Amino acid sequence: MKFDEAYSGNVFIASTPNLEEAQAIIYGMPMDFTVSYRPGSRFGPKRVREVSIGLEEYSPYLDRELQEVKYFDAGDIPLPFGNAEKSIKIIGDYVGKILNDDKFPLGIGGEHLVTWPIIQEVYKKHPDMALLHIDAHADLRTDYEGEVYSHATPIRKAVDLIGGKNIYQFGIRSGTKEEFALAKELVNFYPFEVLQPLKSVLSELKNRPVYITIDIDVLDPAYAPGTGTPESGGISSKEILAAIHEIARADIHVVGSDIVEVAPPYDAADQTSVLAAKLIREILLGFIK
Repeated sequence: MKFDEAYSGNVFIASTPNLEEAQAIIYGMPMDFTVSYRPGSRFGPKRVREVSIGLEEYSPYLDRELQEVKYFDAGDIPLPFGNAEKSIKIIGDYVGKILNDDKFPLGIGGEHLVTWPIIQEVYKKHPDMALLHIDAHADLRTDYEGEVYSHATPIRKAVDLIGGKNIYQFGIRSGTKEEFALAKELVNFYPFEVLQPLKSVLSELKNRPVYITIDIDVLDPAYAPGTGTPESGGISSKEILAAIHEIARADIHVVGSDIVEVAPPYDAADQTSVLAAKLIREILLGFIK
């Protein structure tokens, strides 16, 4: 499948129609087949695109405009409904092509399991990669009620692939006792907060390729109610924006990113989708030079 065969319809604001000139590819992963509580994140990519029309193209935080970055919205990857294993293979093949073309993959989920095949492809291209995981949940289970393909498992799979000391977790405030013990043992673990611990590790990440995955439920439900597994006690929208800006100003080599678990059916006011769209704008302007 070619990128320009994936989609026709609404696109993210100010995206270029020219695939060849694009520095980044925005793509959706409409999958919520393994969620443990509330489904609906498969509708996230479409709604984030739709609400992006309300954004200004200028970021006063970074003093850049979207016209300064060339990105192509390839739409949603066609995934076989209900088949998580096959969908993972399709996502991996798709992102592998983006990386082979030396373009920045920027994914919109979808449940967090969709990040697993992306990590595999980034690791193939950048075996010295670091992973920044910003989330309310540890996602360190080997399985969820016997299912190894679950949105509760992607970071445990990443530990086995790239090594825990190459993984940095921020904002975690939910998981089993075993997951928290495992996180303290295996990964660079910074629970409950994001911005301050992130600042403390950025110097370690210079000269390394970094992939960033953001689960929207890292935010308190007051700021992002539209998600499948809301968890009280989270960070604010101001803090997640500040975290992206800290990374951007630290001159870190970010090689890709995703935002997952936006579930529009639980947010009639669209505040979660609007926030996700703004985060995408800041990622484009902050990480693509």
